[in-house]
Amino acid sequence: MKLENFTHFFYDFFIDSGWSEALAVWVNFILNLLVFTIIASILRYAFIKLFRSFLSQVAAKTKTKFDDYLFSNKAIINLANLIVLIVGRNFITDFLIDFSSAKAFIMGVVDIAIIIMFIWMIRTILHSFKDYLRSLKNFKDKPIESYIQVFMIITWMIGIVLISSIVTNKSIADFLTAIGALSAVLLLIFKDSILGFVASIQVSVNDTVRIGDWITMEKYGADGTVIEINLSSVKVKNFDYTITTIPTYYLNSDSFTNWRGMQNSNGRRIKRSILIKANSIHYLTGEEIEELKKIQLITAYLNTRTTEIDKYNTKNEIDKSLLINGRNLTNFGVFRKYVDQYLSNHSALNKDMLMMSRQLAPTPHGVPLEIYAFSRDKVWKNYEHIVSDIFDHLLAAVPYFKLEVFEPPTTHDIQKITQNNTRL
Repeated sequence: MKLENFTHFFYDFFIDSGWSEALAVWVNFILNLLVFTIIASILRYAFIKLFRSFLSQVAAKTKTKFDDYLFSNKAIINLANLIVLIVGRNFITDFLIDFSSAKAFIMGVVDIAIIIMFIWMIRTILHSFKDYLRSLKNFKDKPIESYIQVFMIITWMIGIVLISSIVTNKSIADFLTAIGALSAVLLLIFKDSILGFVASIQVSVNDTVRIGDWITMEKYGADGTVIEINLSSVKVKNFDYTITTIPTYYLNSDSFTNWRGMQNSNGRRIKRSILIKANSIHYLTGEEIEELKKIQLITAYLNTRTTEIDKYNTKNEIDKSLLINGRNLTNFGVFRKYVDQYLSNHSALNKDMLMMSRQLAPTPHGVPLEIYAFSRDKVWKNYEHIVSDIFDHLLAAVPYFKLEVFEPPTTHDIQKITQNNTRL
C-alpha cells in the first residue's frame, strides 16, 4: 500500500461522512501533522536510546572519556534530530499531496533546517573535542578555541551559501559568482576575525601566550592569568577577580609582559632598595669598628679587613690623625657587607641564582642600596612574606651602623622644628 493512501485515510473517511472537500482537506492535514509529530517524537526517542546504548558499550571497552563529553554537549540529541529531519524529508511529498503549491516552500524550509542542524552537529562534535583535549596535559594551554572558531566560521559560510542558494533558487555556482563581487565587503566585515585568526596562529606557533600564563599589559589594565584565547580576544582574569578582554591581534602589535619565564625558573626576583641619607655615611673609628664586631655575621670580615687596612696604612706611613687619609672602612660599606652575609644565610633565597646588594647612583632622596636576589618560593603570597621579612630585618638593622633611612619630613616633624626655633 502506498504512503499516500495512509495520508488520505482521514480525508476519505471525512468525504464518505459527507464533509465538504475543503474542510476534509484541512482536517486531514492537521491530523496527519499530529500523527507525523508523534511518529517523529517516537523515532527521536528511539534513536537517542539506541545511540546511548551504543556509546555505553563503546565506553566500556575503551579508557577514553570522549564519550562523556559527547553526552555533556548533547551530541546524541542533535544527531537524533538530524536523522529525524532527513527521514521526515522523504515523506514530505506524500504528506503535502493536497498542497502541491506549498511543496517547494516546505521542502526549502526543511532543507534549511537540515543544513542548520548539520552545522550544529559539527559544532557539538568540535566542542566535545575541545573539552576532551582540555583534559589532556599537552593541550591545556593551547588556544584550541581559536581553531574551532575558524573552522566554524568556514562551516557557517558554506552553510549560508547553501541556504542562500535554496532561498534564491539559484545554483551554488551562480550564487558564488555574485558573492565574488562582494568579497571586499566580506573582508571588511570579517577583518577582526581574519586578524584574530592570523594572531592566534602566531601566538600558538611562537608560543607567546598560553592559557594559565600570568601576563601584564598596562595599556589595557590587564594583570593576571590568561583563562581563554579565542579568535577575537584573550581573556585575562586579574588578581582583583575582574576580567580584562584584549583583542588577540594586539598581542602581536603591542608589548606585554609574560611571567611564564619566572614561573618556570628556580626563583622569583627580589629587586628593591633602601634609601640611606647621604649625610649619615661616614668613616668608622676604631671604637665603632670594635662595636660592630659584636655583630656575628660580619665579625670575621671586620677582623680580616681591619688587619689588611692596618698593614697597608702602617707600611705606607699613613697619617691617621685624619680618618680620610689612607684606607678606611665606612659604615655604609660595612652595612652592605652585612646585607650580603644576611642574604647568603637566608633559607628562603636561592643560592644558585644571582644574589647581591649594590649601591645605586645618589638621588635627591638619598643613596639607594638595592637588594637583588631570588626567592625559592614563587607563590605571590609567600613571596611577599619573604620580601617583607628581609626588609623588616634590614630596616631595623640600619641604626646599628649609625645610618639613617631617608623619608620626607611629616607635618609633625615640621611643627617640632618650628617650636624649637620659636623657643630659641
